[in-house]
Amino acid sequence: MAGTILLVEDDPDTARSLTRALESSGYRVTAVDTGNEARSIIEHVRPDLILLDLMLPDTDGLVLCTALKQLTSAPIIICSARQQQVDRVLGLKLGADDFVAKPFDLDELEARIEAVLRRASRVREVPASSPDQIRVDELLIAQSRGTVTLAGQIVHLTPTEYRLLVALASRPEEVLSREALGQLVWGYQDVGTGHLIDVHIGRLRLKLRRASRSAPVIVTVRGKGYTIGSASSDSVDGAEQNEPAASVEAPSA
Repeated sequence: MAGTILLVEDDPDTARSLTRALESSGYRVTAVDTGNEARSIIEHVRPDLILLDLMLPDTDGLVLCTALKQLTSAPIIICSARQQQVDRVLGLKLGADDFVAKPFDLDELEARIEAVLRRASRVREVPASSPDQIRVDELLIAQSRGTVTLAGQIVHLTPTEYRLLVALASRPEEVLSREALGQLVWGYQDVGTGHLIDVHIGRLRLKLRRASRSAPVIVTVRGKGYTIGSASSDSVDGAEQNEPAASVEAPSA
């Protein structure tokens, strides 16, 4: 799956090696080494995907991630030598679609790029056999437009939150494990996926509650996973509805 990649990387050796590798796989690559240049060029490049380093000379990559999400719907993969769990969690909470720690294997990076582009394509293209709209009480997901409304009001979600809500809302009678949600949302699951699912569930719950008191409830089923149900429905056995939103807060922009 080829496409256009915007590479934001200030190390010239890394930028050159990544550009060569990705172009040899059929991608078109535009490389920049500062956040300001990334902001100024993004409308001209119109990337299908952004590879973003966190350690840039003029800005923090997490701050830039937030700014880029306001300028483009292109998915973002963070590639950084900063391997702290908090950076991974904050990056994904701020809208990044994946996080790859440096040093990384080029084959793994390309596999993750392909997976992210496939997921982005599935969000844009609704299969003819699937209903365009998913409804749970007053929650309405219009898949062809990628929009979510609650009681008639637009709910603004990150791409990851959107995919997570679609996975739950399209299977309202099922309890989905963290592993299953990881596969549905990211196309893979690893040792850190379960915690990231919990973080995104917390953010999603908070946004739905803020939008309407009649929002469907995302229920935690102890030892099993998550399910979604009506705000007025009774809790299932072993379930909790009032779980804290998240233990890590995103920095203010």
